[in-house]
Order: sequence, then C-alpha cells, then structure tokens
Amino acid sequence: MSAPPKQLPLDTDPEHVHKGTQALGGLGPMVFNLTMILWHWGQWRTVGVLAVMALLLGLTNMVFVEWCARWHSRTVAEWLRIVANTIGLCVGGHVTQWSPLVLIYLPYNLLWFYGLDAWVRPRLVMYVTVTSAFALRDGASPELLLALGMLGSFAYLLTEKRAALLRKALRQVLEQREQLERAHQQLQQVHERALAQEKFSSLGLMAAGVAHEINNPMSFVTSNVNSLYKDLQRQGSLPEPLKEYVEEVLPATLDGIRRVNAIVSDLRRFARGDAEAHSEYALNAEVQAALRIAHGQLTHCRMEVELGEVGRLMGRPQQIVQVLVNLLVNAGQATGLGGKVHLSTHHEGEGARVEIRDTGAGMSAETLRHLFQPFFTTKAPGEGMGLGLAVAHGIIESHGGRIEVESEPGKGTRFTVHLPRMPPQPMPPATLAAAPATGSLPAA
Repeated sequence: MSAPPKQLPLDTDPEHVHKGTQALGGLGPMVFNLTMILWHWGQWRTVGVLAVMALLLGLTNMVFVEWCARWHSRTVAEWLRIVANTIGLCVGGHVTQWSPLVLIYLPYNLLWFYGLDAWVRPRLVMYVTVTSAFALRDGASPELLLALGMLGSFAYLLTEKRAALLRKALRQVLEQREQLERAHQQLQQVHERALAQEKFSSLGLMAAGVAHEINNPMSFVTSNVNSLYKDLQRQGSLPEPLKEYVEEVLPATLDGIRRVNAIVSDLRRFARGDAEAHSEYALNAEVQAALRIAHGQLTHCRMEVELGEVGRLMGRPQQIVQVLVNLLVNAGQATGLGGKVHLSTHHEGEGARVEIRDTGAGMSAETLRHLFQPFFTTKAPGEGMGLGLAVAHGIIESHGGRIEVESEPGKGTRFTVHLPRMPPQPMPPATLAAAPATGSLPAA
C-alpha cells in the first residue's frame, strides 16, 4: 500500500499565511492610494505628500520588511510593518484632514491581521490605540472613527472565528481520513488472513489426498511382505541367503513399512480439516507423531528426545501436534548444520510441560516482543506468512496453557509449552487453528 500523503500542518505558519495574503493585501493600498490622489487632484501639496507616503510605504513593505523577515524573523518584520503603516496612516490623515478615504485603512488593516504569529493581538491593540489617539487629537470625527474602529474589530473577530472553525473542520477531515486508512489496513489484513486460511485449507486437503493415495498401495505392500515373512519363518530349512532375509532384511523392511504407515496416518490426521472435539490423549504419543512429521526439517541437525512420565491429558490432540510441529520446524530452520535440537516432556503439577531447545541463531528483544503477532515474520518474502506462532499461541491459550520463550542472539532459543491436565470448559476454538496445517508455518 502506498504511503499516505503528507498531512498539512494545522498550526498557523506565519510565512505560509503571509505569502498567501501578500498579493491581495498589497492590492488594497494601491487602489486606496490612487483613489485618494485622484480625489484630491489639484491640491498639489496633499497629492505630493500622499504620493511620497505611498512610495515610502510600498518600498518599506516590499523591500525592507521582507529583508528583515529573511534575516531576523517574521515577528520582527510584522512589528516594523505595523509601525510604518501606523505612521503612514497618521501622516495621510493629517494632510487630508482625516478624510474617510484615509480612515478606510483602519478597518482594512484589521482584516488581514489574523494568522501571522502569537503577537497578532498586541500589534492590533497597539495599532488601533495609537491611530485612534492621534486621530482624535488631530481633529478626526469621533463618530466616524468609532464606527470604523468597531467595524474593523468585529471584522477581525469574525475572521478569527471563521478560521478557527475551518481549522476544526479540517482537523476532523484529517482524523476521518486516518480512520479510513486504519480501516483499510485492517481490511487488508483480514483479506490476507482469509487468503492464508484458504491456502492452508487447500494444502491440507492436498496432503490428506496424497496420504490417502499412499495408504492404499502401502496396505498391499504391508500385507504381502508380512505374509512372505511368515511363510519363510514356517519353512524348516532355508538356504543361507534366505535365512539372512528372514533374520535381518524382512524384519527391517517391516519396521520401515510400519514407520511409513505411521507417518501417513499422522499426516492424514494432522491435515484433516474437520472440527476436532476435545478428548483424552497421550502427550508423549503426540510428541512422537510430531517428530515423525517434522523429521524432514531436522535431518541436518542432531535431535535429542527425552520423554518423561506425563500420562494422559484432555484437549485436542490434532491441534497439539500442530503446535509441536510448528515449534520443531522453527527450531530446525533456526539451527545450522551440525547443531542440536532437544525435546523433552515433564510432569508439572496438575499438567505437563514440553520444552524444545535449539542451538540456533536466537532472537533479539525486538523480535521477541512481536513474536506471536499475526503476520509478523523475520523470514524472506515467500518463506513464511508469519502465522505459525500466532496460531500456536492461540491453540495453547484455548487449552488453558501458555507458551514461554527464552532467547538471545547467538545462544539459541527455548520454547516451553505448559499444558493443564484438564482444559477449561467449554474450550473455544483457537484463532486460525481450524485452518489445516502442513507442518511448515514458521513465524520467526
């Protein structure tokens, strides 16, 4: 998903406000000055003073004040600007005997005060106070001055209130956009989870189908080899080559066949996608089934197994195998050639404990914090969905147990699964656990 567009600042930016109002703010004085010059045309002394003041104020506002803003700050520049405009208004009002065309500057300047910096109101008070005091002392009409002053003040307050409401509306729009983006991300995660579940369901059905196809011919092989072995045993005397078959080759073959049948049976049960009711099971038997399923991921390292007397537990054995396979596969993938993976079971109070230790690369503290989050993975794209440990965590919690992890970079990892003898009733299905696993859902 592409990154969201950069959010515009809600706080007032003096330079942004100034640049946005500079063109329109400068147009008003040009029109007012031209109007006053034309109105007093023929009164050459007044026209001359007005023209000189217009030129000086234009140079001050456009050159000196902008130079001050670049080298100092916009706040200092605006103080200089308002002082210059106050002087200009007082001079223009004096030479025109406070014509209404000059006093129009009073409310006009108040209209674009808002949004510059925190010193707006002090400058506004200074501007109105100094201008009004000088105008009253110089003979301006108090009534006209009061009317224009009130007009300018309330115009400023309305502008300020309107801008505040617009900013509030903008903030609400931005918050709604963030909420929509979060909802979109959550929808994407749900979609990815649904795709992952569908993928795992398909893989589970395929694995169950392959196991079923293997089971049929293996039934014939088992029956025929077993019959041959029994027939040869019943023979009184056999040549030496056949004796070797009876004593060594056929027993080893039957043992291999039994292992293949056990693996096929474990795979069919492990990949079955139907809902599983909780029942009594032998934990050590499920551990051995998980070892057979995960054997292919552990051939490069030394496997140590230590099974204690843990008895029988209540739960969903198919899901317990899913958890153990996931932990064993993760341990095998984290352990390099010649490393060691150790699995042990222990009796623990009213339950049992399963420990899986490896001598692999270990995990950082940052990885441990996110280890059981869905879709978190440290593997390269395409090598893991980041669901295995999240599923395992949900399964063990649904059994009333817990998973503990100890790991340091370079020192390996130890997963400890604590299971109670009797799970809580009723036992809710674990999140995502209904998706048939394939024994290859590593998350870290």
